Amino acid sequence: MLYVLNLRQKNYYMLLKRIGIGLLILIAPALVAKAQIKVNYEVSFKEPQAHYVHVNMQVSGLTKEYVDVKMPVWAPGSYLIREFSRNVEGFTATSGKTVLKTEKLKKNTWRVYTSKSSTIAINYNVYAFEVSVRTPFIDATHAFISPTAIFMYPDNQLALPSTVKIIPFEGWSKVSTGLEPVKGQKFTYLAKNYDILFDSPIEVGNQEVFEFTAAGVKHEVAMYGGGNYNVERLKVDMAKVVEQATAIYGENPNKHYTFIVHNFQRGGGGLEHLNSTVLGASRNGYGTEKGYKGFLGLVAHEYHHLWNVKRLRPVALGPFDYENENYTTDLWIAEGFTAYYENKLMLRAGLTTPEEFVATLTSSMSDVINTPGGYEQSAAMSSFDAWIKYYRPNENSNNSGISYYSKGEIAGMLMDLEIAHATQGKSSLDDVMKAMYEQCKTKGRGYTDAEFKAKAEQISGISLTDFWAKYVNGTDTVDYKKYLGYAGISVKDAGEKAAYLGVASRPAEGHVLITAISRNSAAWVDGLNVGDEVISIDDVTAAPSISSMAVLRTKKVGDVIRVRIIRDGIDQEIKVTLKASPNVDLVSSMDAQSTASEKAVFKRWTGI
Repeated sequence: MLYVLNLRQKNYYMLLKRIGIGLLILIAPALVAKAQIKVNYEVSFKEPQAHYVHVNMQVSGLTKEYVDVKMPVWAPGSYLIREFSRNVEGFTATSGKTVLKTEKLKKNTWRVYTSKSSTIAINYNVYAFEVSVRTPFIDATHAFISPTAIFMYPDNQLALPSTVKIIPFEGWSKVSTGLEPVKGQKFTYLAKNYDILFDSPIEVGNQEVFEFTAAGVKHEVAMYGGGNYNVERLKVDMAKVVEQATAIYGENPNKHYTFIVHNFQRGGGGLEHLNSTVLGASRNGYGTEKGYKGFLGLVAHEYHHLWNVKRLRPVALGPFDYENENYTTDLWIAEGFTAYYENKLMLRAGLTTPEEFVATLTSSMSDVINTPGGYEQSAAMSSFDAWIKYYRPNENSNNSGISYYSKGEIAGMLMDLEIAHATQGKSSLDDVMKAMYEQCKTKGRGYTDAEFKAKAEQISGISLTDFWAKYVNGTDTVDYKKYLGYAGISVKDAGEKAAYLGVASRPAEGHVLITAISRNSAAWVDGLNVGDEVISIDDVTAAPSISSMAVLRTKKVGDVIRVRIIRDGIDQEIKVTLKASPNVDLVSSMDAQSTASEKAVFKRWTGI
């Protein structure tokens, strides 16, 4: 997004050189007026135990009779309209001791009548009590500031710089953020524009902070919530991930980087930012190898976003429209490829083995093949519909769509293997990603789908039109034997085609409640519904879950079972003819007798 702003400025000044001096004189006063507008924020916590933050917004250099201020409705990286303004309370404005007239124009916009004052103060409170990496949370122990949900901005002034002064609550002593500190002013930070401010989360409290240097960049890790982590081990292993990610692109775009880690009893997820990230983790999960590697995988995923999505990005994702959906068909690249690359980074950092790498991707491929919605929704449409589907799942989501993370991860793997095979191990998806990063940097904008495809074709030396038709815009079944075979890996389906009902369930008041039904399954065809309470199957009382019932394990494909249910308070029986399970359970193995060509592909693919 920074490249775009700089390019616009350059083009603007070139235009000024070409126009007449008379026009320049007419334009200059307006430019000066805009340039004089200054915004400063003071953030304080008078009632953190009640989950409130207070914002004082000072705006100076005003010349109009009113100013409109807005709050974003979504957070970049999390593609859902979240209506942050619903948590705003007590909006007022003053000029000195004079209370100014204000009115709310729409859900996220307030108008302040300045009474010809050049400087005004806007005050408001924000309620913050939602635990996630994309929403603010405040309590007596700490404050997490997710900027799009906290800071308002003057309408049409996203290019303005601003300062943010944090006043920690009594007993809090630390602030962690990717924002640049203002010299000589404690806990005061500068944002060159609102894209930077909105992309810079802030942690305030008494978090444990440690540092390490990798790829020539200072990294700060702010740990809130405690946990059974080993700081020295984390320093070493996180640095390995950083070095491997930087090696792909040849440069690290940051001078400093901040990890904000929230350790809860049960935590997860991450959200990328321009020079920082917010991670959710389980405070006691670091003590097991699975939990520890899971955390490092999350680190790898979010750190790779430094390039893929924050700089190497779809053209629609920056500069942002903070009031509306920003549609793109390329989240399968931005997020899916990043999910894929977290596996490659973990392998190259020596944190997983080649066998684990292959097994993980094979398992992910099974999940994609076994998702009925993957045959209804393409990777491109999954990306485009993120705003209405991914963050709003329902009981039929598994049948109607598929995650652009999972489908994109597998598309990335297939494309990687296709390129390595076509070039006999001389190139891989790494080369495409680096080239596209350089292109975005040079052009000062994001890429189009056609540009990404063209670059992949240029590097691979082959047409990818068929690949795009099948795996990007289409819903074809993955040809796993072909693609993994390029790298000398054998794959087989170890799944049994046993009798299959096709429901998911959970215990409910002594019965079993159906929570999901798979498309075209026996339950789907014969009319079981989500919400049905299952009392018995063939007169055998329902167990805690339907899948655990021994009576079903004795049945064969074609058998008819009697399912007694309660639906809308009415007891009834439905006969269901069992069908064969359509699911696969892929198992992979590396062929010791692989050819020289397959070994070359495997080496280039894995990078080890």
